[in-house]
Amino acid sequence: MLFSSARSAALSAGLGRRAASTIALKYSNAVFSAALNKSPQVLNKVQAELNAIQSAVKSNPELRTFIQNPTLSVREREAGLPAIYAAAGKEASEITKNLFVVLSENGRLVETEGVIEGFNELVAGYKGELNVTITSAAPLPKDIQTKLESLLKQSQAAQQAKSLKITNKINPAVLGGVVVDFGDKTIDLSVASRVNKLNNLLSQSV
Repeated sequence: MLFSSARSAALSAGLGRRAASTIALKYSNAVFSAALNKSPQVLNKVQAELNAIQSAVKSNPELRTFIQNPTLSVREREAGLPAIYAAAGKEASEITKNLFVVLSENGRLVETEGVIEGFNELVAGYKGELNVTITSAAPLPKDIQTKLESLLKQSQAAQQAKSLKITNKINPAVLGGVVVDFGDKTIDLSVASRVNKLNNLLSQSV
């Protein structure tokens, strides 16, 4: 079965990017492999569906409550799956449906966010994309963001990637610092630090 590895394996939040649990990453790998084994086109379709579900979970309080409620019975979780499929688009793929059937059966719907984030990282790696998230307490001033982007583009990781996507994420808990996530690396530094400290840390990290 496509998700046998995730099923058998299925017996927390940082200041920067959410760290997916080990369990979530097993599901991410399972759905990525299943989609890619079909075709790159199917991989793109599944990614679009999962991102649509992710957006719906964030914007729809009822769907978010359903996903995050670990006390639901098997029957209640099964009854709620059509709402997830509807969020994926007109006709959700069998791979996407199978993923959520397995998450539901194993009581792991709460891992949905981590599964999707892990899946997107795998797709980015497959496509040669480098996604960089700069987390700050407030939107970065334009000049600071421009300097950070310039330094990031000079890094070895960015130069090896086919494309670079930089996102500024807002998290008030950062309290005056910035957290830079790229690939499997995280750099935590202070806004008050000289910006070139980022370049030095990147050189040591790649």
